[in-house]
Amino acid sequence: MAQLSIQEREIVSQLWAAGHSRKAIAQRLSRSRSTIGRELKRNGAADGSYSAVTAQERAVLRRRQRPLVRKLERPELNAAVRSGLTKAWSPNQIAGRLKKDYPADSAWHVAPQTIYAWVEQDQDREHWQRFFRRGGRPAKPPGTGQIPRQVRIDGRPEAANRRERLGDFEGDTIVSRGKRSGLVTLVDRRSRYLLAAKLKDRTAGRTRRKMERLLKNLAPELRQTITFDNGKEFSEHEALTRHLGIDVYFAHPYASWERGTNENTNRLLRQYYPKGTDFAEVSHYDLAHTVESINERPRKCLGYQTPSEVFFGNPTSPRCD
Repeated sequence: MAQLSIQEREIVSQLWAAGHSRKAIAQRLSRSRSTIGRELKRNGAADGSYSAVTAQERAVLRRRQRPLVRKLERPELNAAVRSGLTKAWSPNQIAGRLKKDYPADSAWHVAPQTIYAWVEQDQDREHWQRFFRRGGRPAKPPGTGQIPRQVRIDGRPEAANRRERLGDFEGDTIVSRGKRSGLVTLVDRRSRYLLAAKLKDRTAGRTRRKMERLLKNLAPELRQTITFDNGKEFSEHEALTRHLGIDVYFAHPYASWERGTNENTNRLLRQYYPKGTDFAEVSHYDLAHTVESINERPRKCLGYQTPSEVFFGNPTSPRCD
C-alpha cells in the first residue's frame, strides 16, 4: 500500500527540509520513489515545503470524505438478498447459499451481519423483519444469552483465517483492579498492529464508540473484520457494522485460542501495565507511547519488520500463525 504512517511522514518532513532528494527519502523508508513524489505533491504546501502534521491531517480528511462502497449497493447482490428474505431464509442461510453458488467470486460473498445491518437501516425495515423468525427478534445464541445476532467465527472469510490480508482485527478488553476502568484493544491479525483506548467503564455503548474512534480514520480496506469474545461490552456490534462497514464475528465460548493474536498482544501490554494497574490513573499520552513502542518492536514472524511497517507498508514477510 502507498499510504504512509505518521512516523514515516515525520521522517519525510525532516529529510525533505534537510535537502534530501525524493529518491534518497524513498530508499530510507523502503518505499518507491513515486510514492514519495505523490506524497509531497498531494500533502505538501504550495511553496514546496512539507509538514508531517499537516500532511497527516489532509490524509485523514480525505479518508473521511471517501465514500464507503457497501456490498449491498450492488444491484445483483441486493436483489439476491431480497429474494432470499422473501423466501423466509435467514441472513445466515442467504450468505451460506451465495457462497456455495459462487465459491470463487468474492463479490457475491456477504456476511450475515451485513444483511442484518442493511435491514436495520432500510426504509422498509419492518417489511423485511416480518420474514424473520420471531418477527426480527434475535434468538439468544447458545452460551451467551446477551448478544443478539452473533455470527460465529466459522463464517469468517478464509482470507482472514489465513492472515492473507490487512484489516482483519481481533478485539478484547483489559480490566483494571476492581473492574471499574480498563482498555479496549484491537490487533490486526496479519501485521500484529495494535490499537488501544482507555475505557471509563465497559458498557457496550462506550466500548463501541471507542472502537469507532480507533478505526474510523483507517482506509476502508484496512477495516475488513473484527473477531470478539462473548463479553457483553461487544453487544453493539451491529452498530459497529452499520457505522464502519466492518464485519463482526464472535469466537466460540471458552475458546480463547481463536483470538490468540489479541491474547498475546494483551500480554505484551501487561509488561507495561501489570495486573492490578488502575487504568484510570494511566494518561492517554502514556498509553499512546506504550502502543507506539509495541508497534515499533521488530517481530521474528514478520521477518523482523515492525507491525507499523507491515500495516502501513508492503508486507513481504511470512505469515505469523
